[in-house]
Amino acid sequence: MSKYFDVIVVGSGIAGLSFALKVAEAGRKVAIITKKNSAESNTNYAQGGIAAVTSQTDDVEMHVADTLDAGDGLCDEPAVREILKDGPASIEELIQRGVDFSQLGDGRVSLGKEGGHSKRRILHVRDVTGKAIEQALLHAIECSPNIETLEHFFAMDLITPPKVRRRGLSAAGPHRVLGLYALNTHQGTVETFRAGAVLLATGGIGQIYQYTTNPYIATGDGIAMAYRAGVEVQNMEFIQFHPTAFYTKDSDRFLISEAVRGEGAILRNMEGEAFMSRYDARKDLAPRDIVARAIDAEMKMSGARHVWLDTRGIALEEMKARFPNIYAYCRERGISTEKDMIPVVPAAHYLCGGVKTNLNSETSLSGLYACGEVACTGLHGANRLASNSLLEAVVMANRGARAVLGYLESVDVMEAELPDWKDGDFRDSDERVVLLHNWDEVKRTMWDYVGIVRTKKRLERARTRIKTLDREINEYYWNFKVEESLLELRNMILVAALVIDCALQREESRGLHYNLDYPNKSDQLRNSTAAL
Repeated sequence: MSKYFDVIVVGSGIAGLSFALKVAEAGRKVAIITKKNSAESNTNYAQGGIAAVTSQTDDVEMHVADTLDAGDGLCDEPAVREILKDGPASIEELIQRGVDFSQLGDGRVSLGKEGGHSKRRILHVRDVTGKAIEQALLHAIECSPNIETLEHFFAMDLITPPKVRRRGLSAAGPHRVLGLYALNTHQGTVETFRAGAVLLATGGIGQIYQYTTNPYIATGDGIAMAYRAGVEVQNMEFIQFHPTAFYTKDSDRFLISEAVRGEGAILRNMEGEAFMSRYDARKDLAPRDIVARAIDAEMKMSGARHVWLDTRGIALEEMKARFPNIYAYCRERGISTEKDMIPVVPAAHYLCGGVKTNLNSETSLSGLYACGEVACTGLHGANRLASNSLLEAVVMANRGARAVLGYLESVDVMEAELPDWKDGDFRDSDERVVLLHNWDEVKRTMWDYVGIVRTKKRLERARTRIKTLDREINEYYWNFKVEESLLELRNMILVAALVIDCALQREESRGLHYNLDYPNKSDQLRNSTAAL
């Protein structure tokens, strides 16, 4: 027996919550499916802020120019203009929903500046912007009678006719999304959900790397689901490594916001030298790809495990007021930001590619929508401009919500028969050590061979290893009952393969993709598409 909703939203970050609210306010029945607690999302960890033109000294054309420059030739300029044009109205909606952006003493909105921006245009809530937005949206969700939130449900695969891509099941009808299967992780059972439309808002893929600023939920689930359903995925090679994550000896990587450099912090090598002037005229406020490669180069030249972020030029009271979360984190680890420098290293942070969509958040599969980090709209091109991601998420959620309401008027949701999931005689696994081992190998392989600086040989080695892991995990998948760790690892391996596939296609260095064998840019501007 399947459960029915007009729309199913997979994910509970800013994109999914904004979309759900818009659709529910139009009277449609919405389910939000999230594999953890609803507050656990990439949005919740976003420190810096949300970029939009709200100052009289700024304009959209300046924001467009900065975005195109950061995107290194691969931005879709019409998409950039449309999304950034919608920015101010989307900010106002967030304010109306209760987001209290930080203000100056005279009542004006406090605007930060980050790498690649020519103007101060980053609205923020101190250094916990994402968390503040998440809380405001979750409060609105709780007050909506048309939204049901299903926590601890792992969306596994989309149901699409004529062949449901699951264990030989099939269903007839026009080619569109019919619903999805989801694992109830508390009960260990798979449930069938019917829907008129599905939105993927599952966030990024950071967990395929050994070191990442992303939470542990960022395993690429939405991209993997879409790809298995035959949906176009593109530009997966463009992984943004945040330049300044707090260095520790384990794999934990706490983000030190780029906004700290916007307020005057300086990167220094182990000799105490401010080195960024050697790499870019914008110095410490160069775009993230340039800063990350510069840090990587400095570390390799010296053999150091980190570089320093010097915050001693920022007044203590300003640091505590503007970056209370970062200040507290440093203090807990014995660092006084007014007299000590912070050890920082790059870490995998954001995916600029993903499920290809148009400006209505529509994918190549009818009824399937995607927005947020899981999607590729063309806004970011080869490198995301700082703080454009939260803006894109809310703008595209609003655009997608309008589109889905029109789509639902044109489909008969109940016309196709949906087969229930069947576990058959599959048994519980007694070899979970395989999952742990393969999980670690994926992360190490991607970090060592598909990192900030790449070569063709490293990419080919990575492809060979990931193919081996793919065979192993698929054999495991078909012999045991599904469980959350198995599903996550299966998705991680597939997404890692897509990243490698796209990286091998790009025989040039552009934006976030830097290949020592092809150090120059090609004259041909093209997107990379993961082979279907």
